[in-house]
Amino acid sequence: MNFMKQALILATRAFAHDDVPIGAVIVRDGKIIARGENRVQKNHNPMLHAEIVAINNACKKLGTKFLDDCDIYVSLEPCAMCATAISFARIRHIYFAASDEKGGGITANARIFDTDKHLWHPEITQIPEYADESAKLLREFFALRRKKSE
Repeated sequence: MNFMKQALILATRAFAHDDVPIGAVIVRDGKIIARGENRVQKNHNPMLHAEIVAINNACKKLGTKFLDDCDIYVSLEPCAMCATAISFARIRHIYFAASDEKGGGITANARIFDTDKHLWHPEITQIPEYADESAKLLREFFALRRKKSE
């Protein structure tokens, strides 16, 4: 199964309910155990980023607070809040499609894993072959939002 493609499908679902199109899946032993899409607008809650939703679903499913044998696939580089939550959940590996120059918490801005003071350092891999698809979805979303506000 193509896990990043599944994250992008979830991003499209977020777009459909007027949320920033970001999706995330959590994988354990080669199988998706949890999914998440941005639900900030839908649920009127600024905390409900795709990664947070997926982490909550995975912890609930497994009955644990640590996901150290799991990986997360996200359509956009996690923000600082989500990267920290991923660290607190002890997720083993972060895979992301598009980097986020403005709000990213890993390669841009906060760069939260660049210090030794962070308790858990996941492996981090960008999957560039999906970056354009993710970025295109985000551009379309924000163009539509700007058009609506005019």
